[in-house]
Amino acid sequence: MTPTVPPPRTELPAERDSRAGGVSRGACARWYEQELGWATAGSAPVRLLTGLRFDALVVPAAAGHAALERVGRTGPVALAGRRMSLLVAPGGADELPGLLDWLEWGGVALELTALGAGGRITAPPPPGRPGPPGAAVWLRPPCPPHEQEGKPVFPALSGFGSRGGDAPDLIRLVDAVATECHRARLTRARTGLPPKRTAAQPLAFS
Repeated sequence: MTPTVPPPRTELPAERDSRAGGVSRGACARWYEQELGWATAGSAPVRLLTGLRFDALVVPAAAGHAALERVGRTGPVALAGRRMSLLVAPGGADELPGLLDWLEWGGVALELTALGAGGRITAPPPPGRPGPPGAAVWLRPPCPPHEQEGKPVFPALSGFGSRGGDAPDLIRLVDAVATECHRARLTRARTGLPPKRTAAQPLAFS
């Protein structure tokens, strides 16, 4: 009797999707958890949890690009569609309202969202690894701890999450981001473009 050889197993759509772009979602999550010690959640796509190892300032991409040209060192920066996430030291989200008031931006409508405890951002593929079309990307990628050589990683206030005077400056970063968000809003007003829905909403903090 001739043995029956089963046909090759057909890959399920979900399995194909999980490897889209050459890196599986499981491998992506493991890289963040094992290499960086960052907490992740979900798989479609993988999310990075804020409020633990870092917080995030989320702004329109155009304003974010302009702000990056004005400041020097920053923490990791990710781009997802038309939104940019600038990672800052844990607690930065709680500090933002007071900083905006001190910088005289309090009460000004800005498309600026601070994500702290309970928040999450879309995880780009690990640096140097391809992702599917439209995936989030690192503009300024994070470094594993063994490559940091004791240098501060996230923008922080002096004495708050900072490890010395060489830390990226949270105040300067917030001022640059607020300025560019406001400038973009004024530009839309001058050109007669309707304001974006989020522009009329107050700052959101998590």
